[in-house]
Amino acid sequence: MTPSEGRTLSPHQLHKLWQVAQEEVRELHPRLLLVNLLVGTLPPNVGGRLKVYGLRLAGFTIGHGTMVWGMPQITGRGDFTTRLKIGRWCRFNFGCIFELGTTITIGDCVNLGHQVMILTTTHGISSGERRADPNHILLPVVIERGVWIGSRSTILPGVTIGEMSIVAAGSVVTRDVPPDTLVAGVPARVVKQLD
Repeated sequence: MTPSEGRTLSPHQLHKLWQVAQEEVRELHPRLLLVNLLVGTLPPNVGGRLKVYGLRLAGFTIGHGTMVWGMPQITGRGDFTTRLKIGRWCRFNFGCIFELGTTITIGDCVNLGHQVMILTTTHGISSGERRADPNHILLPVVIERGVWIGSRSTILPGVTIGEMSIVAAGSVVTRDVPPDTLVAGVPARVVKQLD
């Protein structure tokens, strides 16, 4: 007898399977899934305006002239489409990640390099069996006008990056960045003031 022969699920097991399936797909966002199926499969650097149009159809607010070279990975619970606001004339390279536990606000003329990650959710430190406290701490991120964030940089929850600043590639931004400032490193530190 093969492992699959003679083995059926009991009504209780079927019910439990159905419950788990419902829980697993509860956070599925059908419009975003459809957009990803239709335009998310386009190669990077192809269909930048089409990708933006698809994201708008999914419910995101994105200003005129913005281009998305690769579809970002967007996560969050509930109706997270209201938590992302992108200004005009922005440029996003491929592989970016937007974690929308709460709001991410991106001003006009912002450039994001490859695989930039912007996070809005963190945890406190617990003393029990698990160090990450199970309660989420939600802190919004603001990226002001004209900012350039280099490839593979990470912006942590609660950070504001002041206008016309630069975050060097590979940096981890843990605190606010003043306007017209170049920051770099892990954690990111001020390198110089920009003219």
